[in-house]
Amino acid sequence: MTLIKHNRRTQIPSIFDDRFMRDLFHNDWNPTTSKTVPAVNIQESNESYLLTFAVPGMKKEDFKIELNNDQLIVSAKVEEGKEETVKYTRKEFNFTRFERRFTLPETANVHEIGAKYENGVLNVTVPKKEEAKVPAPKHIEIA
Repeated sequence: MTLIKHNRRTQIPSIFDDRFMRDLFHNDWNPTTSKTVPAVNIQESNESYLLTFAVPGMKKEDFKIELNNDQLIVSAKVEEGKEETVKYTRKEFNFTRFERRFTLPETANVHEIGAKYENGVLNVTVPKKEEAKVPAPKHIEIA
């Protein structure tokens, strides 16, 4: 699968070039939504796809995960309003708002997508449909 990042002018394919990356996730990034977006890792197993987002400093209430046709949309918005009492000498991560879009493959079981946020990491699990799973090899006993 090719993970494709969209920006205003061009579509830039990522370094991934396997079947999963070509067919599964396309990433739409809207530069007006945020200055930065969190990094995401995408893993594939026989059972599911796992998207892991690095989003330190957020709460699970900040996230919104939606399914629109074949697109998985992961976004977050931190409510502003509290005066910043901490003085930073350097601040390298700051996600106050972002949105990432991923086009799901036909093999995704969209009815059972799940998410968990813990210790600054958001995990979104996209199970595969039963017919997409490869059966485990059968071992035959030699008589």
